[in-house]
Amino acid sequence: MIQFLKLSPVNLRRAAIISKDYNPKGIALFLSGYCNLYEAVTLNPTLQLYFGNPEQLLNKIEHLAHLLMDIRSNGNYHGACWGYEFGWQSRAFYLPPYTPTVVVTAFAVDALLRTYQITNRSEYLDLALSSERFILEDLNRIPKSDGFMFSYSPLDKRAVYNATLLGSKTLTAIYKYKNEDRLINLISQSVRPVLSMQNPDGSFPHSDQVGNKWRDNFHTGFKLESLVCCNRILRDEAIERAIEKGYVHWISNFFNRETGIALYYENDSINSTVDLHCVAQAIPTLYHLDKLGKELPLAEKAINWAIDNMQSADGAFYYRKKGNRLNKIKYMRWPNAWMLYGMSLYLKYISENGKN
Repeated sequence: MIQFLKLSPVNLRRAAIISKDYNPKGIALFLSGYCNLYEAVTLNPTLQLYFGNPEQLLNKIEHLAHLLMDIRSNGNYHGACWGYEFGWQSRAFYLPPYTPTVVVTAFAVDALLRTYQITNRSEYLDLALSSERFILEDLNRIPKSDGFMFSYSPLDKRAVYNATLLGSKTLTAIYKYKNEDRLINLISQSVRPVLSMQNPDGSFPHSDQVGNKWRDNFHTGFKLESLVCCNRILRDEAIERAIEKGYVHWISNFFNRETGIALYYENDSINSTVDLHCVAQAIPTLYHLDKLGKELPLAEKAINWAIDNMQSADGAFYYRKKGNRLNKIKYMRWPNAWMLYGMSLYLKYISENGKN
């Protein structure tokens, strides 16, 4: 059903009697987006004309943070964790509603830590830090090379490279508050196997099961961003070289510099599949790689292309475009939560660097 609805050009959710609900990952992205806007407005007060003053934004941040805390997964888990509110069928396995995953949990933890940094309220920090136990005690570990990979969820044993790195990245964020050496060892052990699978051209396979048959823009972005965050504490030259090699491949093969289109697949100039998740994720990837300044013209061209070609009159963004076929469904998480997150980080960067 999920794959059918994704491919349908018409929104059939009401016909399929699918009720509205809060999507934890979407809420986490909106929360991070509002944290970005809060920091941008604080640095550049002229933005208040568009997004409200810091107090108004803070109210939205607190509302979203409490909502995110309320919709975490219930069950016999060792720490706070989050999963999709619907039964999720991937290409490889099925997860029942609210089954926690390392991916959704990673975005929730990041959003709550951002909220703590702004509000200094310990309830957000404490819940975020508790997710360490979910990652270390509830997820399965797949032995590989001289380390291991985290499973996608407690119910599977699939080695999905971007997912395991998001777990490593989350442990890195937690380490900054706990400062425990054992976390450094675990981060290193979970990063090394992914590095060992990097292709000679700098690209990464998607997973052990899929291999190189499927490589896309935003999952590559996840991997690079996660590696950068992990290496801020690992300080490993081999990881640094792998990041640079991966970055060169990503920026050279997933973007059309002339049009600004962020391609879904490598060098997909014929079908030109455009998914705004790719546009949105490009901003945090470049930001964390410290490449956004260098690639600012490309980032701005990608954002402007999305606005000109895939934004409706009411401000919402459309789902996907393939060739001349535009899917005009306005999904809240995909792509609208993502676009708010990406564009807000762009505004934060502009404000941090005194640009208009």
